[in-house]
Amino acid sequence: MTFIVTDNCIRCKYTDCVEVCPVDCFHEGPNFLVIDPDECIDCALCEPECPAAAIFSEDDLPTDQQAFLELNAELAQQWPVITEKKDPLPDAEEWDGKENKLQYLER
Repeated sequence: MTFIVTDNCIRCKYTDCVEVCPVDCFHEGPNFLVIDPDECIDCALCEPECPAAAIFSEDDLPTDQQAFLELNAELAQQWPVITEKKDPLPDAEEWDGKENKLQYLER
């Protein structure tokens, strides 16, 4: 099993989660983070650290967020690893909680 970064991370990109990851499985894109499912050890440390509540275990992934399982795996192969906390995107608070943000994902 793995943990999945979902829709609410898009255009927020809080990075509180990356510092607690013991296996450095987070990867950073322009306005989104993903978890490499091959590296994730299912420790669950990242989930409570996400201020946007955008991280779910694979078993608890909401039905409307299922596409993010594949998206995390795909983008983790393309984006660089991130291990240190950075400032969120400038308008993160404005975007936190907005629905259907997949259209804003920058690859």
